[in-house]
Amino acid sequence: MRPSSRAQSLGFPAPASSGIDPVDALFQQAGLNRNRRRPQPRSPRPSRFARVAPEELNPPLPVPRRAPNGVEWLPIPGWDFPWLWGGFSTRAGGLSRAYCAEDAPGELNLGFTAADDRATVLANRRLLAEAVTGDAATPVIALKQFHSNLVVRASADDAARSTSAEAGRQGPRRADGQITDVAGLLLAVQTADCIPVLVADRRQRVVAAFHAGWRGTAKRIVETGVGRMRLIFGCRPQDLIAAIGPGASACCYSVGEEVFSEFESQFSYALELFHEVFSSDPVKTRYPMLFLTQRAPGHSSIGPSLHVDLVEANRRQLLACGLSQSSIQVVGGCTQCQGQLFFSHRASHGHTGRMMAVIGIRKAGKTRSRRP
Repeated sequence: MRPSSRAQSLGFPAPASSGIDPVDALFQQAGLNRNRRRPQPRSPRPSRFARVAPEELNPPLPVPRRAPNGVEWLPIPGWDFPWLWGGFSTRAGGLSRAYCAEDAPGELNLGFTAADDRATVLANRRLLAEAVTGDAATPVIALKQFHSNLVVRASADDAARSTSAEAGRQGPRRADGQITDVAGLLLAVQTADCIPVLVADRRQRVVAAFHAGWRGTAKRIVETGVGRMRLIFGCRPQDLIAAIGPGASACCYSVGEEVFSEFESQFSYALELFHEVFSSDPVKTRYPMLFLTQRAPGHSSIGPSLHVDLVEANRRQLLACGLSQSSIQVVGGCTQCQGQLFFSHRASHGHTGRMMAVIGIRKAGKTRSRRP
């Protein structure tokens, strides 16, 4: 039934032919006002995130130190304590041939990856130990990492366990962080885009190494690890120093909205850790339809994409633990866009080696590593 016929059937008089909508007339007879939904002019929705170009977020390329054995690694500025070892490896200066061109020199892959030979990786680990400590026999205590906030305490038994792992008799412990007060060991975490964080207590002589990908960062692995240092060894925040090593920087680390949701549920400052990054490629900007994909937001090759700053996220956690700004060193470097120096899981689509961040307490009477 038409609206006018329905109005008449209910006893309302037929409206005059004045162009008035019969339904409007019905509302007027009942003493009501009819508010029609009219289309509103659409305005651009303001973004919650700061909008930047990737070039604005690029970190400077760090300058590695070349050891006498050819290994190139990144020492930590200001960490010139006679009792402390510490630094970050690069991909340069090793024996691996799995991830380099035929005519390129060997590389320092430190992970037991499927493409590389186990004996070569063990030789690379000895080269790194020699570069950092001056002694290739220094045990390197690695972990079986799984993006958790689990932190374990390393002891002298782990040196023997490391030897057994090298021989293939048993695997490393499952965790993403480790702490110790035992001298003569190198605690290590492996990375290929995730953020390595090293912490040392100058008074108690306690050291720690943490592997902080976005999942570990959202689970507060650094805060958890520093809390365990305080609980087990009585460390005080004012005595702690920390170093944040190279990883996928905010210029390249694109993520999806689910990552932001995870951070937003954990940190009051989450919004400050994310940026909307627009592609600077003029072809993609002019012809975006040519580059459409079925990937989820944040995982496409065209902008805008959501990027997270994990270096700043972990720096914020260290500050929340009570460390001063001056006690935190950011070594810098982006593993994803500075591939000449670093391995990157994202940039190479999974076919890549692993780097290590190492820290340890020098044994009394042990000679320092030689510097070129």
